[in-house]
Amino acid sequence: MISQELNDQMTRIGPATQAGGVLRHYWQPAALIDELAHGDKVPVNLLGERLVLLRDAQDTLTLATRVAAQGEPAVHYPAAADIEIDTNGPTYPVVEMKGVVFAYLGPGRPPDFPNFDCFRAPDSHVFAFKGLWECNWLQALEIGIDPAHASFLHRFLEDENPDDSYGKQFRDKAEGANMPITQLLREYPRPDIEVDETSYGLKITALRHLESDLTHVRITNQIFPQAICIPMSREMIITQWHVPVDDENCYWFTLFTSFDSPVDKDLMRAQRLKEHVLPTYAPRKNKSNDYHYDPQEQATLTYTGMGLDINVHDQWAVEGMGPIQDRTQEHLGRSDKAIIRYRRLLRGAIAAVEAGRRADLPMQNRTTTAITGPLSNDAIADRQNWQDVCHQMDIARRAACSWDATL
Repeated sequence: MISQELNDQMTRIGPATQAGGVLRHYWQPAALIDELAHGDKVPVNLLGERLVLLRDAQDTLTLATRVAAQGEPAVHYPAAADIEIDTNGPTYPVVEMKGVVFAYLGPGRPPDFPNFDCFRAPDSHVFAFKGLWECNWLQALEIGIDPAHASFLHRFLEDENPDDSYGKQFRDKAEGANMPITQLLREYPRPDIEVDETSYGLKITALRHLESDLTHVRITNQIFPQAICIPMSREMIITQWHVPVDDENCYWFTLFTSFDSPVDKDLMRAQRLKEHVLPTYAPRKNKSNDYHYDPQEQATLTYTGMGLDINVHDQWAVEGMGPIQDRTQEHLGRSDKAIIRYRRLLRGAIAAVEAGRRADLPMQNRTTTAITGPLSNDAIADRQNWQDVCHQMDIARRAACSWDATL
Protein backbone atom coordinates (compact mmCIF):
# COMPACT_ATOMS: atom_id res chain seq x y z
CA MET A 1 0.00 0.00 0.00
CA ILE A 2 1.06 3.61 -0.53
CA SER A 3 0.10 6.95 0.97
CA GLN A 4 -2.66 9.14 -0.42
CA GLU A 5 -0.04 11.80 -1.13
CA LEU A 6 1.96 9.42 -3.31
CA ASN A 7 -1.18 8.16 -5.06
CA ASP A 8 -2.08 11.76 -5.92
CA GLN A 9 1.47 12.43 -7.08
CA MET A 10 1.33 9.55 -9.57
CA THR A 11 -2.22 10.00 -10.86
CA ARG A 12 -2.96 13.73 -11.14
CA ILE A 13 -2.06 15.13 -14.57
CA GLY A 14 -3.09 18.81 -14.73
CA PRO A 15 -0.62 21.50 -15.89
CA ALA A 16 0.80 22.11 -12.41
CA THR A 17 1.02 18.47 -11.26
CA GLN A 18 4.05 16.22 -10.88
CA ALA A 19 2.95 13.30 -13.07
CA GLY A 20 1.49 15.78 -15.53
CA GLY A 21 4.91 17.39 -15.76
CA VAL A 22 6.44 14.07 -16.78
CA LEU A 23 3.77 13.24 -19.37
CA ARG A 24 4.20 16.67 -20.96
CA HIS A 25 7.79 15.81 -21.84
CA TYR A 26 6.51 13.20 -24.34
CA TRP A 27 4.43 13.17 -27.52
CA GLN A 28 0.84 12.31 -26.58
CA PRO A 29 -1.85 10.85 -28.88
CA ALA A 30 -4.43 13.60 -29.26
CA ALA A 31 -6.82 12.39 -31.97
CA LEU A 32 -7.27 9.94 -34.81
CA ILE A 33 -6.77 11.34 -38.29
CA ASP A 34 -10.15 9.69 -39.04
CA GLU A 35 -11.77 12.32 -36.81
CA LEU A 36 -10.98 14.99 -39.41
CA ALA A 37 -12.97 13.16 -42.09
CA HIS A 38 -16.10 15.27 -41.47
CA GLY A 39 -14.59 18.68 -40.82
CA ASP A 40 -11.49 20.70 -40.05
CA LYS A 41 -12.20 21.29 -36.33
CA VAL A 42 -12.01 18.45 -33.82
CA PRO A 43 -12.38 19.08 -30.07
CA VAL A 44 -9.60 17.47 -28.03
CA ASN A 45 -9.57 17.02 -24.25
CA LEU A 46 -6.03 16.13 -23.25
CA LEU A 47 -4.10 16.26 -19.96
CA GLY A 48 -6.82 18.35 -18.35
CA GLU A 49 -6.75 20.97 -21.12
CA ARG A 50 -9.61 21.89 -23.49
CA LEU A 51 -8.14 22.07 -26.99
CA VAL A 52 -9.13 21.93 -30.65
CA LEU A 53 -7.34 20.29 -33.57
CA LEU A 54 -7.42 22.53 -36.65
CA ARG A 55 -6.60 21.77 -40.29
CA ASP A 56 -6.09 24.59 -42.76
CA ALA A 57 -6.37 24.67 -46.55
CA GLN A 58 -2.78 23.47 -46.89
CA ASP A 59 -3.52 20.41 -44.67
CA THR A 60 -1.39 21.88 -41.89
CA LEU A 61 -2.46 20.69 -38.44
CA THR A 62 -2.48 22.88 -35.32
CA LEU A 63 -3.59 22.18 -31.77
CA ALA A 64 -5.01 25.33 -30.18
CA THR A 65 -6.77 26.14 -26.92
CA ARG A 66 -10.55 26.41 -27.05
CA VAL A 67 -12.92 28.24 -24.75
CA ALA A 68 -14.61 25.75 -22.43
CA ALA A 69 -18.20 26.38 -21.39
CA GLN A 70 -18.83 27.02 -17.72
CA GLY A 71 -19.15 23.66 -15.98
CA GLU A 72 -18.39 21.72 -19.16
CA PRO A 73 -17.99 17.98 -18.38
CA ALA A 74 -14.55 16.53 -18.98
CA VAL A 75 -15.68 14.20 -21.76
CA HIS A 76 -17.92 16.72 -23.50
CA TYR A 77 -17.10 17.26 -27.17
CA PRO A 78 -18.86 20.32 -28.64
CA ALA A 79 -19.96 20.49 -32.25
CA ALA A 80 -17.49 22.19 -34.58
CA ALA A 81 -19.82 25.15 -35.05
CA ASP A 82 -19.83 25.77 -31.29
CA ILE A 83 -16.06 25.78 -30.88
CA GLU A 84 -14.51 29.13 -29.97
CA ILE A 85 -10.73 29.53 -30.13
CA ASP A 86 -9.07 31.00 -27.05
CA THR A 87 -6.63 33.40 -28.68
CA ASN A 88 -4.84 33.93 -25.36
CA GLY A 89 -4.27 30.24 -24.80
CA PRO A 90 -1.25 28.19 -25.90
CA THR A 91 -0.95 26.32 -29.18
CA TYR A 92 0.97 23.06 -29.43
CA PRO A 93 2.96 21.30 -32.16
CA VAL A 94 1.40 18.18 -33.67
CA VAL A 95 2.50 15.46 -36.07
CA GLU A 96 0.52 12.70 -37.76
CA MET A 97 1.98 9.21 -37.39
CA LYS A 98 0.22 6.12 -38.80
CA GLY A 99 -3.28 7.49 -38.39
CA VAL A 100 -2.74 9.12 -34.97
CA VAL A 101 -2.19 12.84 -34.40
CA PHE A 102 0.42 13.23 -31.67
CA ALA A 103 0.77 16.48 -29.73
CA TYR A 104 3.58 17.87 -27.56
CA LEU A 105 2.37 19.94 -24.61
CA GLY A 106 5.70 20.30 -22.83
CA PRO A 107 8.66 22.67 -22.60
CA GLY A 108 11.46 23.07 -25.09
CA ARG A 109 12.06 20.98 -28.18
CA PRO A 110 9.89 17.86 -28.51
CA PRO A 111 11.73 14.53 -28.26
CA ASP A 112 12.38 12.40 -31.33
CA PHE A 113 10.16 9.43 -32.03
CA PRO A 114 11.81 6.05 -31.44
CA ASN A 115 12.12 3.74 -34.45
CA PHE A 116 9.50 1.31 -33.14
CA ASP A 117 7.88 -1.22 -35.45
CA CYS A 118 4.54 0.61 -35.31
CA PHE A 119 6.22 3.71 -36.76
CA ARG A 120 8.53 1.88 -39.21
CA ALA A 121 5.87 -0.25 -40.87
CA PRO A 122 4.20 1.12 -44.02
CA ASP A 123 0.78 2.68 -43.61
CA SER A 124 -0.76 -0.38 -45.29
CA HIS A 125 0.32 -2.54 -42.34
CA VAL A 126 -0.85 -0.31 -39.47
CA PHE A 127 -4.38 0.43 -38.23
CA ALA A 128 -5.24 3.01 -35.56
CA PHE A 129 -8.23 3.18 -33.22
CA LYS A 130 -9.15 4.53 -29.79
CA GLY A 131 -11.68 4.08 -27.01
CA LEU A 132 -12.81 5.95 -23.89
CA TRP A 133 -12.49 4.53 -20.37
CA GLU A 134 -14.02 6.29 -17.37
CA CYS A 135 -11.06 5.98 -15.01
CA ASN A 136 -7.63 7.38 -14.26
CA TRP A 137 -4.87 6.69 -16.77
CA LEU A 138 -2.58 4.89 -14.30
CA GLN A 139 -4.93 2.03 -13.48
CA ALA A 140 -5.61 1.68 -17.21
CA LEU A 141 -1.87 1.31 -17.82
CA GLU A 142 -1.24 -1.02 -14.91
CA ILE A 143 -3.64 -3.70 -16.11
CA GLY A 144 -1.67 -3.78 -19.36
CA ILE A 145 1.60 -4.56 -17.59
CA ASP A 146 0.17 -7.37 -15.45
CA PRO A 147 0.93 -10.63 -17.32
CA ALA A 148 -0.98 -12.82 -14.86
CA HIS A 149 -4.39 -11.20 -15.29
CA ALA A 150 -4.95 -12.75 -18.73
CA SER A 151 -5.33 -16.22 -17.20
CA PHE A 152 -8.24 -15.04 -15.07
CA LEU A 153 -9.91 -11.90 -16.42
CA HIS A 154 -9.67 -13.13 -20.04
CA ARG A 155 -10.38 -16.78 -19.28
CA PHE A 156 -12.35 -18.52 -22.03
CA LEU A 157 -14.09 -21.74 -20.99
CA GLU A 158 -14.40 -22.88 -24.62
CA ASP A 159 -11.75 -22.55 -27.32
CA GLU A 160 -12.67 -21.21 -30.74
CA ASN A 161 -11.08 -22.34 -33.99
CA PRO A 162 -7.77 -20.41 -34.08
CA ASP A 163 -8.05 -20.15 -37.87
CA ASP A 164 -10.83 -17.60 -37.28
CA SER A 165 -8.60 -15.26 -35.33
CA TYR A 166 -8.42 -12.04 -37.34
CA GLY A 167 -8.45 -9.09 -34.98
CA LYS A 168 -8.86 -11.28 -31.88
CA GLN A 169 -6.18 -11.35 -29.22
CA PHE A 170 -5.35 -14.77 -27.75
CA ARG A 171 -7.16 -16.45 -30.68
CA ASP A 172 -4.00 -18.12 -31.90
CA LYS A 173 -2.24 -21.49 -31.80
CA ALA A 174 0.53 -22.19 -29.31
CA GLU A 175 2.82 -23.91 -31.80
CA GLY A 176 4.66 -26.80 -30.16
CA ALA A 177 2.23 -27.15 -27.27
CA ASN A 178 -0.61 -28.60 -29.36
CA MET A 179 -3.22 -26.28 -27.87
CA PRO A 180 -4.71 -22.83 -28.52
CA ILE A 181 -3.41 -19.89 -26.52
CA THR A 182 -6.73 -19.59 -24.68
CA GLN A 183 -6.33 -23.13 -23.31
CA LEU A 184 -2.71 -22.53 -22.37
CA LEU A 185 -3.54 -19.37 -20.44
CA ARG A 186 -6.39 -21.15 -18.68
CA GLU A 187 -4.46 -24.27 -17.67
CA TYR A 188 -1.23 -22.52 -16.65
CA PRO A 189 -2.42 -19.46 -14.71
CA ARG A 190 0.62 -18.71 -12.53
CA PRO A 191 3.55 -17.51 -14.66
CA ASP A 192 7.05 -16.77 -13.45
CA ILE A 193 7.58 -13.09 -14.23
CA GLU A 194 10.85 -11.34 -15.06
CA VAL A 195 11.14 -7.56 -15.44
CA ASP A 196 14.12 -5.84 -17.06
CA GLU A 197 14.73 -2.12 -17.40
CA THR A 198 15.41 -0.98 -20.97
CA SER A 199 16.18 2.19 -22.89
CA TYR A 200 12.46 2.66 -23.54
CA GLY A 201 10.96 1.47 -20.25
CA LEU A 202 10.47 -2.15 -19.16
CA LYS A 203 10.64 -5.56 -20.83
CA ILE A 204 8.23 -7.97 -19.13
CA THR A 205 8.62 -11.73 -19.59
CA ALA A 206 5.99 -14.22 -18.41
CA LEU A 207 7.06 -17.88 -18.33
CA ARG A 208 4.42 -20.61 -18.12
CA HIS A 209 6.16 -23.95 -17.67
CA LEU A 210 4.42 -26.76 -19.55
CA GLU A 211 4.85 -30.52 -19.78
CA SER A 212 7.92 -32.16 -21.38
CA ASP A 213 10.28 -29.38 -20.26
CA LEU A 214 8.60 -26.84 -22.53
CA THR A 215 7.89 -23.22 -21.59
CA HIS A 216 5.45 -20.74 -23.04
CA VAL A 217 7.20 -17.37 -23.24
CA ARG A 218 5.18 -14.19 -23.56
CA ILE A 219 7.18 -10.99 -23.90
CA THR A 220 5.42 -7.65 -23.47
CA ASN A 221 6.75 -4.15 -22.91
CA GLN A 222 6.04 -0.95 -21.01
CA ILE A 223 7.03 2.03 -23.16
CA PHE A 224 7.57 5.04 -20.90
CA PRO A 225 5.65 6.97 -19.87
CA GLN A 226 2.27 5.36 -20.53
CA ALA A 227 2.26 2.92 -23.43
CA ILE A 228 2.49 -0.85 -23.78
CA CYS A 229 3.57 -3.08 -26.67
CA ILE A 230 2.16 -6.62 -26.64
CA PRO A 231 1.67 -9.50 -29.09
CA MET A 232 -1.78 -9.97 -30.55
CA SER A 233 -0.75 -13.01 -32.59
CA ARG A 234 2.39 -14.29 -34.29
CA GLU A 235 1.87 -11.80 -37.11
CA MET A 236 0.46 -8.75 -35.31
CA ILE A 237 1.49 -6.60 -32.35
CA ILE A 238 -0.39 -3.89 -30.47
CA THR A 239 1.16 -0.61 -29.32
CA GLN A 240 -1.25 1.12 -26.97
CA TRP A 241 -1.09 4.47 -25.17
CA HIS A 242 -3.24 5.26 -22.11
CA VAL A 243 -3.84 8.98 -22.46
CA PRO A 244 -5.43 11.14 -19.74
CA VAL A 245 -8.43 13.24 -20.65
CA ASP A 246 -8.39 14.51 -17.08
CA ASP A 247 -7.75 12.89 -13.69
CA GLU A 248 -10.77 10.58 -13.96
CA ASN A 249 -11.04 9.67 -17.66
CA CYS A 250 -8.66 8.43 -20.33
CA TYR A 251 -8.46 7.18 -23.88
CA TRP A 252 -6.59 4.15 -25.09
CA PHE A 253 -5.02 4.75 -28.50
CA THR A 254 -3.88 1.60 -30.29
CA LEU A 255 -1.71 0.99 -33.34
CA PHE A 256 -2.19 -2.54 -34.70
CA THR A 257 0.95 -3.48 -36.66
CA SER A 258 1.21 -6.46 -39.02
CA PHE A 259 4.48 -8.20 -39.87
CA ASP A 260 2.72 -10.32 -42.47
CA SER A 261 -0.04 -9.08 -44.79
CA PRO A 262 -1.47 -5.58 -45.05
CA VAL A 263 -4.23 -4.98 -42.52
CA ASP A 264 -7.84 -4.80 -43.64
CA LYS A 265 -8.54 -1.35 -42.24
CA ASP A 266 -12.16 -1.26 -43.34
CA LEU A 267 -12.87 -4.55 -41.57
CA MET A 268 -10.98 -3.62 -38.39
CA ARG A 269 -12.67 -0.23 -38.25
CA ALA A 270 -16.14 -1.74 -38.80
CA GLN A 271 -15.52 -4.36 -36.10
CA ARG A 272 -14.65 -1.70 -33.55
CA LEU A 273 -17.26 0.86 -34.55
CA LYS A 274 -19.90 -1.74 -33.71
CA GLU A 275 -18.68 -1.46 -30.12
CA HIS A 276 -18.19 2.33 -29.87
CA VAL A 277 -20.28 5.48 -30.18
CA LEU A 278 -19.05 8.45 -32.24
CA PRO A 279 -17.87 11.17 -31.86
CA THR A 280 -16.62 10.33 -28.35
CA TYR A 281 -15.55 6.73 -29.07
CA ALA A 282 -17.30 5.75 -25.84
CA PRO A 283 -17.93 1.98 -25.56
CA ARG A 284 -21.49 0.75 -26.00
CA LYS A 285 -20.89 -1.73 -23.18
CA ASN A 286 -20.36 0.28 -20.02
CA LYS A 287 -21.31 0.63 -16.36
CA SER A 288 -24.75 2.03 -17.25
CA ASN A 289 -25.75 -1.30 -18.82
CA ASP A 290 -23.59 -3.61 -16.66
CA TYR A 291 -21.26 -4.18 -19.62
CA HIS A 292 -23.95 -6.50 -21.06
CA TYR A 293 -23.25 -9.02 -18.32
CA ASP A 294 -24.87 -12.41 -19.00
CA PRO A 295 -24.81 -14.96 -16.15
CA GLN A 296 -25.46 -17.84 -18.55
CA GLU A 297 -22.41 -16.86 -20.59
CA GLN A 298 -20.38 -16.61 -17.40
CA ALA A 299 -21.37 -20.17 -16.48
CA THR A 300 -20.38 -21.67 -19.82
CA LEU A 301 -18.15 -19.42 -21.93
CA THR A 302 -16.20 -16.58 -20.27
CA TYR A 303 -14.94 -15.63 -16.83
CA THR A 304 -16.64 -12.23 -16.92
CA GLY A 305 -19.85 -13.05 -18.78
CA MET A 306 -19.26 -9.89 -20.81
CA GLY A 307 -18.58 -11.24 -24.29
CA LEU A 308 -15.44 -12.15 -26.21
CA ASP A 309 -13.93 -8.67 -26.55
CA ILE A 310 -11.11 -8.51 -24.00
CA ASN A 311 -11.19 -4.69 -24.10
CA VAL A 312 -14.56 -4.90 -22.34
CA HIS A 313 -13.07 -7.18 -19.66
CA ASP A 314 -10.26 -4.71 -19.02
CA GLN A 315 -12.65 -1.76 -19.08
CA TRP A 316 -14.88 -3.36 -16.44
CA ALA A 317 -11.88 -4.18 -14.24
CA VAL A 318 -10.29 -0.72 -14.31
CA GLU A 319 -13.52 1.27 -14.15
CA GLY A 320 -14.66 -0.93 -11.27
CA MET A 321 -11.77 0.43 -9.18
CA GLY A 322 -13.43 3.85 -9.20
CA PRO A 323 -12.42 7.06 -10.99
CA ILE A 324 -9.02 6.97 -9.24
CA GLN A 325 -7.93 3.69 -7.66
CA ASP A 326 -7.43 3.86 -3.89
CA ARG A 327 -3.93 2.41 -3.62
CA THR A 328 -3.75 3.11 0.13
CA GLN A 329 -5.57 -0.20 0.64
CA GLU A 330 -3.85 -2.39 -1.96
CA HIS A 331 -1.52 -5.32 -1.27
CA LEU A 332 0.79 -6.07 -4.18
CA GLY A 333 2.17 -9.58 -4.63
CA ARG A 334 4.70 -11.56 -6.68
CA SER A 335 2.74 -11.18 -9.92
CA ASP A 336 2.84 -7.38 -9.57
CA LYS A 337 6.56 -7.07 -10.27
CA ALA A 338 6.11 -4.93 -13.37
CA ILE A 339 3.67 -2.58 -11.63
CA ILE A 340 6.13 -2.07 -8.78
CA ARG A 341 9.03 -1.41 -11.15
CA TYR A 342 6.95 0.98 -13.25
CA ARG A 343 5.97 3.07 -10.24
CA ARG A 344 9.64 3.39 -9.34
CA LEU A 345 10.37 4.57 -12.89
CA LEU A 346 7.58 7.13 -12.69
CA ARG A 347 8.69 8.44 -9.30
CA GLY A 348 12.26 8.69 -10.59
CA ALA A 349 11.06 10.62 -13.62
CA ILE A 350 9.07 13.01 -11.42
CA ALA A 351 12.21 13.68 -9.38
CA ALA A 352 14.28 14.19 -12.55
CA VAL A 353 11.81 16.73 -13.99
CA GLU A 354 11.65 18.66 -10.74
CA ALA A 355 15.47 18.76 -10.59
CA GLY A 356 15.73 19.94 -14.21
CA ARG A 357 17.43 16.70 -15.32
CA ARG A 358 15.46 16.06 -18.51
CA ALA A 359 18.25 13.94 -19.98
CA ASP A 360 17.66 11.37 -17.23
CA LEU A 361 14.19 10.59 -18.58
CA PRO A 362 13.79 7.55 -20.85
CA MET A 363 13.93 8.39 -24.58
CA GLN A 364 14.79 12.07 -24.10
CA ASN A 365 18.26 12.25 -25.63
CA ARG A 366 19.16 12.55 -29.29
CA THR A 367 19.85 8.81 -29.70
CA THR A 368 16.16 7.95 -29.31
CA THR A 369 15.80 7.23 -33.05
CA ALA A 370 18.21 4.32 -32.63
CA ILE A 371 15.74 2.49 -30.36
CA THR A 372 14.03 -0.25 -32.40
CA GLY A 373 11.53 -3.04 -31.79
CA PRO A 374 10.60 -3.70 -29.10
CA LEU A 375 10.40 -7.49 -29.09
CA SER A 376 6.81 -8.58 -28.38
CA ASN A 377 5.81 -12.17 -29.04
CA ASP A 378 4.56 -15.52 -27.82
CA ALA A 379 6.77 -18.59 -28.19
CA ILE A 380 7.01 -22.21 -27.09
CA ALA A 381 10.58 -23.10 -26.20
CA ASP A 382 12.76 -25.59 -24.38
CA ARG A 383 12.75 -24.64 -20.71
CA GLN A 384 16.54 -24.27 -20.63
CA ASN A 385 16.85 -22.39 -23.91
CA TRP A 386 13.82 -20.13 -24.05
CA GLN A 387 15.73 -16.86 -24.44
CA ASP A 388 17.54 -17.93 -27.60
CA VAL A 389 14.48 -19.60 -29.12
CA CYS A 390 12.34 -16.52 -28.53
CA HIS A 391 15.01 -14.29 -30.10
CA GLN A 392 15.39 -16.55 -33.13
CA MET A 393 11.62 -16.65 -33.67
CA ASP A 394 11.58 -12.86 -33.74
CA ILE A 395 14.47 -12.77 -36.23
CA ALA A 396 12.66 -15.26 -38.48
CA ARG A 397 9.44 -13.24 -38.31
CA ARG A 398 11.29 -10.10 -39.27
CA ALA A 399 13.23 -11.76 -42.07
CA ALA A 400 10.00 -12.95 -43.67
CA CYS A 401 8.34 -9.54 -43.28
CA SER A 402 7.26 -7.72 -46.45
CA TRP A 403 8.66 -4.44 -45.10
CA ASP A 404 12.07 -3.73 -43.59
CA ALA A 405 11.66 -4.90 -40.01
CA THR A 406 15.31 -5.86 -39.50
CA LEU A 407 17.03 -4.78 -36.31
